[in-house]
Amino acid sequence: MSPSSYKAYIDTLSKISKAITSDLYLGDVLKLVVTLTANVMKAKICALWLLDEKTQRLKIRATQAMSEEYLKERTLKVGEGIVGLVAKEKKPMIIEDVLKNPKYKEKELAKKEKLISMLSVPMMVKKRVVGVINCYTTVPYKFKKSDVDLLSAVASQAAVAIENTELLVRTKIVQEELDARKKVEKAKGILMKEQNLTEEEAYNLIRKSSMDKRVRMKDVAEAIILSHEVRKNA
Repeated sequence: MSPSSYKAYIDTLSKISKAITSDLYLGDVLKLVVTLTANVMKAKICALWLLDEKTQRLKIRATQAMSEEYLKERTLKVGEGIVGLVAKEKKPMIIEDVLKNPKYKEKELAKKEKLISMLSVPMMVKKRVVGVINCYTTVPYKFKKSDVDLLSAVASQAAVAIENTELLVRTKIVQEELDARKKVEKAKGILMKEQNLTEEEAYNLIRKSSMDKRVRMKDVAEAIILSHEVRKNA
């Protein structure tokens, strides 16, 4: 790797690292990842696919390509095509000519976009695959070890961004659930005391009100608590 290529390599990883720790939304981070990667690798298209663990399907989530054809939403099953195979086997794959490879699924699209060589690497968090990132060229190209190393490093950083986002979402959901439970418990206590109800009766009253009004039990509980506070301070 030449000094200039090495500097570009380091700069790219540095920019991606900063993006991951910034306040950017995940979609913006992934878009930046593919754009920077395409530039440093001189790729025609760089695309990032994310895995839905429930359906075991990969969906394209980010690309710097401007082609409407390439931007169309599409999915692949784990094990299907090169992208699905990389996700299944958890290791990089180099394809010298996608049109000649029997496992490559999108030959018509490749013809339209004039795509030839491809490098595909898995995005891993520990031993878990979260997605796949691809780079394509429009001329025959033999990807070198340094190319594989760069795209693997990018994939690792992108995986960190995805994992961090998922963790934040899961944490937020758990916090909201705990908050809802606390409010329902408090509202139950108020009803038990004010209306001389059992715990089960108070809970059923909140649940019925929730169903009748088509709102969350948390919302009903908040209304009960607020009404209690107003009466107490009146």
